[in-house]
Amino acid sequence: MPGILLGDVFPNFEAETTIGKITFHDFLGDSWGILFSHPRDFTPVCTTELACAAGVTEEFKKRGVKMIALSIDSVEDHRNWSKDVMAFGGEVGAPLPFPIIADDKRQLSVQLGMLDPDEIDSDGMPLTARCVFVIGPDKKLKLSILYPATTGRNFDELLRVIDSLQLTAQKKVATPVNWKPGDKVMVIPSLSEAEATALFPQGVTCKELPSGKKYLRYTQP
Repeated sequence: MPGILLGDVFPNFEAETTIGKITFHDFLGDSWGILFSHPRDFTPVCTTELACAAGVTEEFKKRGVKMIALSIDSVEDHRNWSKDVMAFGGEVGAPLPFPIIADDKRQLSVQLGMLDPDEIDSDGMPLTARCVFVIGPDKKLKLSILYPATTGRNFDELLRVIDSLQLTAQKKVATPVNWKPGDKVMVIPSLSEAEATALFPQGVTCKELPSGKKYLRYTQP
């Protein structure tokens, strides 16, 4: 199945959405972007996800990230479904704060490797999986996560990984397991001790290990 790999330039597709026709790269502009797909409109897990996404829109905006969703139904269905989504989130009558792409012919789903072969609709067609794509300002894919249709996403985790991606894009560091903003980060192995000392004047600490190798080096970002 076709797909896209980390570091690839994300396809500059045209699509009909709830805000009209878009060209994806123009939609993103110089921003980061997150594209998340949904198996179908008017389904339970998807409704909880979109409501959560709407509720944390300001958090994505703070990080300079443009949000856009995709589902295999029509623009009209998306607009009607959005009313349910916002009502579920406690915002009856409010507009959904980000667009939804209509992929009723499944062209984008196939191109981006989104289809879930284990989840079939009433017509015998595969539904889209819960894909997440994070795209950088250079239009390259920075992160992808693929959930099955039966498992809802965690938007707190998506914000966390975006914080990591944006930090590590600017500094020669990596984020360890369960890292969150404010925690110590790790100096990348390719930096020599002298380079690390020069780059991180706030100090670098090294964890002693049985091997004697000094590769667990920590600093404050």
